[in-house]
Amino acid sequence: MLLVFGVTSLLGIWIIGVLIDRHLRVLTLASTALFGLSALMLGVAGEAPAVVYVAAAVWGLAFGGAATLFQTAIAKTAGKAADVAQSMLVTAWNMAIAGGGIIGGMLLHRLGVAAFPPAMLVLLAATLVVVWVARYGGFPAPRG
Repeated sequence: MLLVFGVTSLLGIWIIGVLIDRHLRVLTLASTALFGLSALMLGVAGEAPAVVYVAAAVWGLAFGGAATLFQTAIAKTAGKAADVAQSMLVTAWNMAIAGGGIIGGMLLHRLGVAAFPPAMLVLLAATLVVVWVARYGGFPAPRG
């Protein structure tokens, strides 16, 4: 499972690296949608081993370049203040990991593992809305 996720993550990094300069927002939307697809697959048919492998592959593809997408978007948006923005991104990322661990633990304890796909889908839907709305402010057009 980890090999499938790792290989597709590397593929995701390569795809993002090749296309990011021309398609930052589209790649961010696609990455979020693919992540949502993997959550949906796990929620609907997570007991089928083949589905779990495919979902892990889709998740890896979506997540592999996520850090690059975030860092590029925030650096382009921040302009001359990119160094400050990057430090804020690291802080937000670590807070999200901590918060996800806490909330995930509470969900697991109270509702079980079946609560994860719907929770992920809600968070990813919010992410899609933010990226969609941030067309101009969060994803400035390439210069030059």
